[in-house]
Amino acid sequence: MSSGKEEGKDRVIFVTKEEHETPSNAELVEEDPDDPYEERGLILPNGEINWNCPCLGGMASGPCGASFKEAFSCFHYSKEEVKGSECLEQFRGMQECMQRYPELYPQEDDKETQGGPSETDPSKQDSAPEPTTTPIPAAPVQDSSPSTAPADTPPPSNSSASG
Repeated sequence: MSSGKEEGKDRVIFVTKEEHETPSNAELVEEDPDDPYEERGLILPNGEINWNCPCLGGMASGPCGASFKEAFSCFHYSKEEVKGSECLEQFRGMQECMQRYPELYPQEDDKETQGGPSETDPSKQDSAPEPTTTPIPAAPVQDSSPSTAPADTPPPSNSSASG
């Protein structure tokens, strides 16, 4: 015989082995499309954009939220062969807005130049600057004819000493 208990918002039900072996007769409740607490993705079931989706990272709000929504909507609803190709002006407007608020919307290259070494990249922390090297020119080649001397034998000297 099953038993249950309430733990906060959860209800825990314990079943016997026999009860677990029989198929469930539980009826699934259809999702309420108007449930404001229901987790939704970026695109709602009706095809509209979910501006509250955490996947947008808050881009739909803030000083450039309106221009972001305009550009993203244009792209989402685009019917062009190259999707979003008619949205360049909207994306340009969004980019110009974001450039007016660099503290809220830092550029990728700004992150590297403003803060110095990346805090998340341990290879760039506390490292000395890499030394610069000067290339050493190759020694001039004097004789291009094949040599019969072994490779480890020093070249013959020009002095004519007899012995």
